[in-house]
Amino acid sequence: MAFKLNHVHLKTPDPQKTAQFYVDTLGAKIIGEAGANGLRLDLHGLTLNVTRFIESQKHEQKYGIEHIALDTDDMPALVAKLKASGAKILEETTVGNGRKVCFFEGPDGVHLEFLEVVD
Repeated sequence: MAFKLNHVHLKTPDPQKTAQFYVDTLGAKIIGEAGANGLRLDLHGLTLNVTRFIESQKHEQKYGIEHIALDTDDMPALVAKLKASGAKILEETTVGNGRKVCFFEGPDGVHLEFLEVVD
């Protein structure tokens, strides 16, 4: 049995606003609609569906996801951009291999992480 990632689904009360955050802050591209409930984004090869709750789904629906992590080759510029935009920085640290890490909060309390690319 083989698996491959299809998408990560983010649920939010305001899909347009949340999608725009990912476009403006993380460089995502809007690639289409996710049904009548939201948008589909390409986040550097990762497909994100950003929708409201879907009324036809019967299981309990929740907003957000734990976190999404992205590598970056320009940590100082991205952290400065986050701070300038008023984003909530949750933690800035360095991990065992010397990589700088920045956790921050996106819409609906979603935690995001930048990891510095170290040569």
